[in-house]
Amino acid sequence: MSPVPSPDERAAEYVLILSCPDRPGIVHAVSGFLVEQGANIVESQQFGDRLTDRFFMRIGFVVETAAGAEGLRGAFAGVAERFGMEYELWAAAVPTRTLIMVSKHLHCLNDLLFRASTGSLDIEIPAVVSNHPDAGALVRSYGLEFHHIPVTADTKADAEKRLMELVDETGAHLVVLARYMQVLSDDLCRQLTGRAINIHHSFLPSFKGARPYHQAFDRGVKLVGATAHYVTGDLDEGPIIEQDVLRVDHGYDQDQLVSAGRDVEAQVLSRAVRWHAQSRILLNGDRTVVFR
Repeated sequence: MSPVPSPDERAAEYVLILSCPDRPGIVHAVSGFLVEQGANIVESQQFGDRLTDRFFMRIGFVVETAAGAEGLRGAFAGVAERFGMEYELWAAAVPTRTLIMVSKHLHCLNDLLFRASTGSLDIEIPAVVSNHPDAGALVRSYGLEFHHIPVTADTKADAEKRLMELVDETGAHLVVLARYMQVLSDDLCRQLTGRAINIHHSFLPSFKGARPYHQAFDRGVKLVGATAHYVTGDLDEGPIIEQDVLRVDHGYDQDQLVSAGRDVEAQVLSRAVRWHAQSRILLNGDRTVVFR
């Protein structure tokens, strides 16, 4: 689903991302299309994966057109068909509508809400969903809708159905699991393929389950980290978008270790959300190409 162009988008910056089988002439064809449209390229990145023989490209360009992004997509369809491209073309100024899901740990949610409110994340948050009521006050303090959808073994199917209804009702293009501590069903993962991002600590496969930072403390770890990835049916094994680590030592007690880990989680998740919102991430099988 694409944002509807507004009148002030007509002379604006757009972003085109694409992937296709690698072959001669791709860059020439894309740049030729942009010349025909009277566009000026302001940013261009590309990558040819020799292992998969696929080509990836991201181009930012400025053009004056009354047709908006929808018209440009239609005009580009012929080039895309000729090269077997999978592509997206967006107006860069349109924020990504983002539905956030959270449980009881609110550090990632708090970070995303603040960054969005200050304009450092180009996202629009229509609502926040949680299986617990804890986040309600924080979400409402930003003037946003909060939906409490409890989840039990008996209500899981109904809860996921309601979640997808909210995705459709809000027009969300991205779903962010900001420490949402429920395993999504395979069916829901399929419906959200390529548009749901999860965050978790990077101790996996070690220190599974509850209180992983306390388990790590007991083992005297020297690094804490976080991983942001797209959600798939394979739990915590989707295509990785971003990771980071922080060195710790014997001077950290359990609470300090938890705090350090939460800081890394928030930073990694915000970068992943920013890059997705800027159309900088392309799926490459079980991996990603990230044009930072």
